[in-house]
Amino acid sequence: MNDFITRDGLKLAYYVDDFTDPWRKPDTLLLLHAAMGNAQRWFQWVPRLARDWRVVRLDLRGHGRSQIPAADMEFSLSQLVGDALAVLDRVGAERAHIVGNSAGGYVSQQLAIHHPERVKTLALFGSTPGLKQSHAPTWIPKIQQVGLKKFLADTIDERFDGNADPALVRWFIEQAGSNDPAFIARFVTHMTTHDFMDEVSRIQAPTLIVAAGKERIGHADAYEEMHRRIKDSEVKYIDTGAHNICDGYALDCVEMLRDFLKRRG
Repeated sequence: MNDFITRDGLKLAYYVDDFTDPWRKPDTLLLLHAAMGNAQRWFQWVPRLARDWRVVRLDLRGHGRSQIPAADMEFSLSQLVGDALAVLDRVGAERAHIVGNSAGGYVSQQLAIHHPERVKTLALFGSTPGLKQSHAPTWIPKIQQVGLKKFLADTIDERFDGNADPALVRWFIEQAGSNDPAFIARFVTHMTTHDFMDEVSRIQAPTLIVAAGKERIGHADAYEEMHRRIKDSEVKYIDTGAHNICDGYALDCVEMLRDFLKRRG
């Protein structure tokens, strides 16, 4: 684990995995996790990626081993984009392949929209342009009422389908449910103010969109609209209504990513 201090004084954690040939200078691949996640959630991905790319994983502010912003500190999506840029600077990557899952994909999309010179390719997994067009606002009172772990357990069928390993599901609930509920409420509430579909046409990088075909947290039809608006994009579906494709269908997702990067990277 490595860490750095942001401009506003927050300590953020990141990880670098590079098992490429030592005489090569590999491209950097930045992985940005979902809300309530952390860098560890990519555990099935890293072994398949780090042989060919230098893989950088960031714990988003308030998640994993990164510091939680104080209640009186500013918090915004643009700050998360700044954090991603800072970690790219930290590892010396002028350009990188950016991979975002769910809320991490919101950061990735904004990075590609506003800093196209830093993005070599973009890959989005279960990530619409913000959470405004979702039922996420209903989560907050439920979390306050029953707690984060119970909320996740009660709504687990939105995240995993019957094909998921029960041990993986239990691990997910324990890990995601260990986040600070007040910060998660703040994080999710902020993301529900965003709908930047009108901006995605500005994305210039080759883009892979991977979605749950029966998505229930976002809107499944949003992915086709994204594909229509992002000029150089392709869309693939996993036939499930479970949002957490990066966990429940990790190996399928990572093979889609590897294929995309080999063709377009």
